[in-house]
Amino acid sequence: MSDKQVKASAYWKENLRYLVILLSIWFAVSYGAGILFKDALDQIKLGGFKLGFWFAQQGAIYVFVILIFVYVRLMNKLDKKYGYDVD
Repeated sequence: MSDKQVKASAYWKENLRYLVILLSIWFAVSYGAGILFKDALDQIKLGGFKLGFWFAQQGAIYVFVILIFVYVRLMNKLDKKYGYDVD
């Protein structure tokens, strides 16, 4: 394999690792906090609503939006690392 192919393969593997980590976080927040741990989280109130309800309705969406910004930042760093940051 050429150097370009090796670099592209390493880039793609690191990109997939970021995706798996970030989607795992989102799954843990949306499924875990919104469904599995709902009863325990409902003991805490946030803005007058039970925290389990809040995560199921709003929290997972907020976390997903934050993870999008984290992914953009990670990909910008990854692009610079592998020389794909063309302006």
